[in-house]
Amino acid sequence: MFPGFDALPEALRPVARPRQQHVHPVANPPAQTLVDCGVYVDGRRLPGTYTPAEGLAEVRARAPEAPEAFVWVGLHEPDEAQMQQVADVYGLHPLAVEDAVHAHQRPKLERYDDSLFLVLKTVKYVPHDSVTLAREIVETGEIMIFVGHDFVVTVRHGEHGGLHEVRKRMDCNPDHLRLGPYAVMHAIADYVVDHYLDVTALMEDDVDTIEVVAFAPGKYIDVEPIYLLKREVVELRRCVAPLSGAFQRMQIENKDLISKEVRRYLRDVADHQTQAAEQIASYDDMLNSLVQAALARVGMQQNMDMRKISAWAGIIAVPTMVAGIYGMNFHFMPELDSRWGYPSVITVMVVICVALYFSFRKRGWL
Repeated sequence: MFPGFDALPEALRPVARPRQQHVHPVANPPAQTLVDCGVYVDGRRLPGTYTPAEGLAEVRARAPEAPEAFVWVGLHEPDEAQMQQVADVYGLHPLAVEDAVHAHQRPKLERYDDSLFLVLKTVKYVPHDSVTLAREIVETGEIMIFVGHDFVVTVRHGEHGGLHEVRKRMDCNPDHLRLGPYAVMHAIADYVVDHYLDVTALMEDDVDTIEVVAFAPGKYIDVEPIYLLKREVVELRRCVAPLSGAFQRMQIENKDLISKEVRRYLRDVADHQTQAAEQIASYDDMLNSLVQAALARVGMQQNMDMRKISAWAGIIAVPTMVAGIYGMNFHFMPELDSRWGYPSVITVMVVICVALYFSFRKRGWL
């Protein structure tokens, strides 16, 4: 067993790989905080498993012969104690550690001495049969990245946005890994931004569907799906838009930390992020127009309903007025003693009501 293994908390110990055996499924298995910990030298991952402390010690022991060596630690939703263990080993700033534990941060880039702290929002498109029946379209998570000259620590929140594909792809690309830990930061940012483009492309069908619903012929319109999609687009915009400033700062303010080659790769990611941000902004503007159109249509429908109500009230007012007059029970009133008085009054009321009905009908009120 590795030295110092017993001193680490159980959640930060490397994942063991026991022999396959049949076990009964557990209803709610506990989450594994330490997802992976790998040591990379000359663009290749060293065999074996490491704890975060052992990985950093291995890298710094090889520093004279391999200055490009680094360790990559992946964590999933650590608590304060677990995160503090890693922070003590890697010298992470307390403010960044607090953000990594509590999550719910805006995308941002912060520098602490010779290390960077990058917050990325991950997004996932939730499949649904119809946008009018959906309750959620975009699911979000977070990835926090601590990058130093010989380490990368990633902290993930949420059930999606796992970095297994990124690590597997990086393991197959030693030339890119030789660029150091900031190349890992680029790979993760590229992975997240590519998902932005995928989600925005999938949401285009939802926006088109909502546009058809908003202008479809019919008397009534359901505004709720438009508001739902508007809310999801706003949430997506909050994930993507703030990254513009972060990528710009990487190019301008952190040249002493990030090599020229990595900055070239980051410019490509920034271009994709800008493309996604512009597409989301166009969706937002279109949905604003659809909301206004839907509200205008609802207002027109309410006006039509009020006209119909007013027309029927005017028709009903005629017999009500006549009945009210004859209900005053005065002794001397017209046609009270006439044999044809009652039929005459009823006939007059019916003729007036019919005339009003056709008059309102001609004007489009009924």
